[in-house]
Amino acid sequence: MTELKTLSEQAVNLLQELISIPSFSREEDNTAALIEKFLQDKGVETNRKLNNIWAWNKYFDAAKPTILLNSHHDTVKPNPGYTRDPFDAKIEDGKLFGLGSNDAGGCLVSLISVFLYYYDKKDLKYNFCLAATAEEEVSGIHGLEFILTDLGKLDFAIVGEPTKMQLAVAERGLMVLDCVAHGKAGHAAREEGENAIYKALTDIEWFRNYHFPKESGAFGPVKMSVTIINAGSQHNVVPATCNFTVDVRVPETYRNEEVLEIIKQHVSCDVTPRSLRLKPSKIDKSHPIVQAGIALGRITYGSPTTSDQALLDIPSLKIGPGDSARSHMADEFVYVEEIGGGIELYIKMLEQII
Repeated sequence: MTELKTLSEQAVNLLQELISIPSFSREEDNTAALIEKFLQDKGVETNRKLNNIWAWNKYFDAAKPTILLNSHHDTVKPNPGYTRDPFDAKIEDGKLFGLGSNDAGGCLVSLISVFLYYYDKKDLKYNFCLAATAEEEVSGIHGLEFILTDLGKLDFAIVGEPTKMQLAVAERGLMVLDCVAHGKAGHAAREEGENAIYKALTDIEWFRNYHFPKESGAFGPVKMSVTIINAGSQHNVVPATCNFTVDVRVPETYRNEEVLEIIKQHVSCDVTPRSLRLKPSKIDKSHPIVQAGIALGRITYGSPTTSDQALLDIPSLKIGPGDSARSHMADEFVYVEEIGGGIELYIKMLEQII
């Protein structure tokens, strides 16, 4: 199709421009301006709050359900292993190189192209809301979460992250717990005090061995890992406190709040979650958009990585061109053909439901 070819070419050009502009998390103002201008030049009325850009299709109808198309334009910082300029968006041997090309630039420009494809079409069963958002890489509060109320009622979302265009139907939530075991200080030589380290060890052993009753078909059980521990100030003083950190990955079988309550019931230490924002997410395999992907030969799986899906309370499907294994790697790249293929597959999936 000529239209798809045009969309693919302009998507690649846009991605090259995005790569050339540094857009580290919380420093995305210039890429936000580029996306804003790109859409406005296409006749799209845009909205902006901080570094988040969003728009609705031309014939938006409040009586119809709305599909969110979301991906992010922030990047991590380039790691020391880069052998090429991370902002030089060259195409070599079919690969478009550059920081953010794979995570998640290819997804973002593909979803922008899909939005433009449907932008001025009438009599659709769904509205479209496009959101190009910031701070995803740092789970920041001024990204997608910051504009959710502005987007209005949303029925389901397609979240653009590199999945080789396979269907990520579930994603684990994340809680980081700061734990403090309390004892009583004393002189080590006189067996005084109550050693907080020993009290912490009892709780740490619980974190290591406890199995939550419900398991996920995609991820298995809740996974808890003690990752940091700190106690004591000098060799002859029994420590009064022991601090440790627990990384908790929560499958879709639980809410973060449920897991936290169970933990508090079983340990004696003080447990403080840094946040409950990064929720588990899922979309039922019977959902029309998932069934559309399956009909096109796509497979379903549970994604081990966290994305902006964690901030959504609606069904969401994570799918996009590129490969998660390339994310954050040195000399990051996306295949040019992945972008064209991604646009085409997104459209073929949506055609079945709208």
